[in-house]
Amino acid sequence: MLTIRLIFESFSFAWKALKSNILRTILSLLGVTVGIFAIIAVLTMVDSLEKNIKDSLNFLGTGVIYLDKWPYIAEAGQEYKWWEYRRRPNLSVNEFKFLQANLKNQSVISMYADKRNVIVKRGSNSIGQIVLNGAGTGFEKIFEINLEEGRYFTDDELEGGRNIVILGKEVANALFPDGNAIGSDVKVRNLKFKVIAVIKREGQSFMGWSSKDYSVYIPYNSFRKLYQTGTGVWNELESTIGIKGHESDIGLVELENEIKGLLRSKRGLRPRSKDTFSINRPEAIANEISGVFDVLGLAGWVIGGFSILVGGFGIANIMFVSVKERTPIIGLQKSLGAKNFFILFQFLFEAVFLSLIGGLSGLFLVYLMTLIPFGSLVVVLTFKNIVLGLGVSSIIGLVAGIVPAAMAARLDPVAAIRAN
Repeated sequence: MLTIRLIFESFSFAWKALKSNILRTILSLLGVTVGIFAIIAVLTMVDSLEKNIKDSLNFLGTGVIYLDKWPYIAEAGQEYKWWEYRRRPNLSVNEFKFLQANLKNQSVISMYADKRNVIVKRGSNSIGQIVLNGAGTGFEKIFEINLEEGRYFTDDELEGGRNIVILGKEVANALFPDGNAIGSDVKVRNLKFKVIAVIKREGQSFMGWSSKDYSVYIPYNSFRKLYQTGTGVWNELESTIGIKGHESDIGLVELENEIKGLLRSKRGLRPRSKDTFSINRPEAIANEISGVFDVLGLAGWVIGGFSILVGGFGIANIMFVSVKERTPIIGLQKSLGAKNFFILFQFLFEAVFLSLIGGLSGLFLVYLMTLIPFGSLVVVLTFKNIVLGLGVSSIIGLVAGIVPAAMAARLDPVAAIRAN
């Protein structure tokens, strides 16, 4: 109880000292305010950018490996050898069926393709710049397709390549402004397709990638009637094979090794030959993004660190002045029985208070920044960054105040009372 009372009294003394010198207090905390604002503002922007970009990658699905002709990113420490990748054969339907029949570690496998800048028509209405997707069996289990109305393709429709289509919300609005899209016909490359469903509105992604709102989906075998793909010819429209693993396969290591072994065997590659295909993972892009933002976060620490350093020196200087001004009071307190740690806490808490007020002011400025609209970028001040800002402020106050507080605690009571 005595310790708690002494700590409370130390807080009280510190608060009264800060209130008695408002102007000096404000000037002292400006450095800390600017420093905390610089650090937390940069970290908040970095975290928000990283989250928004990673959320934009959600369309690639989770726990999925993608077989492609082209890799998403270059191998570590190497350049992107596009001239080599260009000569690779495209994935074929025969290879897909071979993997479908032989893979043991897959839960879902699907082959699909897409064509951009397609025009979709309905009577006198038309809409361009559309992404036409050819969806194979299992496609909806890899990519989330949320339907607003209608139904998804049946297995028989997918296998038979029926001329049916699912429309994105904006496509449906453009072609059917009065609604009633289900059961009507649209034309893609002068072929009629019956509308069986409309997808829920998704909105534009932060990265500007086309959302499902401006996409249409037809069976993969219907897609092959419109474009040459899935035969393995190097210069045809490319198809992709998406393979989802089991949750028990941590990191999809077993699935990746199985895919590589089977496809190399199917293509007759020798042991020393390079792969003629790419095994891509969405997390590879996320890891590259994280590396870039780590550098930006470090830059924020460097920029804010200089301001905090200046603020720390300012607090230390003010604390030395405060000790000098209150030396007679310190002597009187000691003569009345105040312990050294009480005097130490009194000035240490004052320094920490000063720094915390500066830190809270900086955090408040960051919060105000989050209220500013940044287009599709959603900026959020996270709890982690709030705790970090308060923690850094406390440490700065502790470091800046420890020497003046120790000097005050070691003062001789008689000499202190006589001091002017």
